Amino acid sequence: MRVQEVIRRPLITEKSTALRDDRNIVAFEVDRRANKIEIQRAVEIQFNVKVAEVRVANMHGKTRRQGRTSGRQPDWKKAYVRLAAGEKSIEFFEGV
Repeated sequence: MRVQEVIRRPLITEKSTALRDDRNIVAFEVDRRANKIEIQRAVEIQFNVKVAEVRVANMHGKTRRQGRTSGRQPDWKKAYVRLAAGEKSIEFFEGV
């Protein structure tokens, strides 16, 4: 899998903002097929930082209704990436 395909988008929520400020952890939506090693490599190459730890969580898609018709959003994978001690924060999250 190519490095550019691993990270889908950054997750900017209250929880991820608190983790980034307190513990130097950033959250991303990643490709469902990606493993921890691929995620670590993608973050290190794309953002030029050193990664200390990667945790992943498989998220289940929500069921949505419109009238009497119901459908499901797709399942997706979330990655919590802890940057190494002394690493600068990723500039992408600073502008938010």
